[in-house]
Order: sequence, then structure tokens, then C-alpha cells
Amino acid sequence: MKFKGTLIVVSDCRDAFRFYNSMFGLSLLKDNDGNMELSNGIYLQEVSYWERFLGRSVKEKSNSTELYFEEEDIEGFLLKLERLYPETEFVNRLLTHSWGQKVTRFYDPDGNLIEVGTPL
Repeated sequence: MKFKGTLIVVSDCRDAFRFYNSMFGLSLLKDNDGNMELSNGIYLQEVSYWERFLGRSVKEKSNSTELYFEEEDIEGFLLKLERLYPETEFVNRLLTHSWGQKVTRFYDPDGNLIEVGTPL
């Protein structure tokens, strides 16, 4: 068995791809009309498919999972995020853990939790 990646539910794949491309540099590998495969093992699926497949509704901002990225220039990343996506909802804008790592947590435009931290 091979683990392929993480699928997140989004309202519109094209809008979500623009966000993940502009903020994280992820590239589009496949576009299957409502389902996209991005680089780094990230998959996007539109909520209409997801709810139909599961027969359940999606709970936005469930806070049960997060996508984790590392960035050396976290302050520069935050400036870019605030410039390109000023409506971003932060869980914490920037904090430093006791072990010295700086992190920020926020929701993507579809309510998926993201953490960006400096490398450990």
C-alpha cells in the first residue's frame, strides 16, 4: 500500500488552486473537473462531490486536522498572506513556542486549518 496524500474539501477547485499556488507554490498535476491533484500530495475536491459521496455535510472549521508547512521567512510569508488575502481569519497571527519555533495558524478561504512554522 502507498499513501498518496491529503484531500481537502473546497467550494471551488480553481479558486482554491489559486490560493495554494500563490501562497505555497503548489503546482497543478491533474484537473479532473471538481477534483485536482496538486504537488506535495495535496488533493482538492469540491464540496458537492464530497457530500454526495459521503451522504453527509461538511463541517467547516472543524479544527480536527491541519495542513502543515515550513517557511524560513515566516514574517515575509505573513506580509504576503495579508497583502494577497486580507480577509484571512487567523487562529494566531504569530507566536513562538517554548522550543523556539515561530508559527502562525489560519484558515484557508474554505475553512481548512493551516499551520506555517519555521523549520525545526
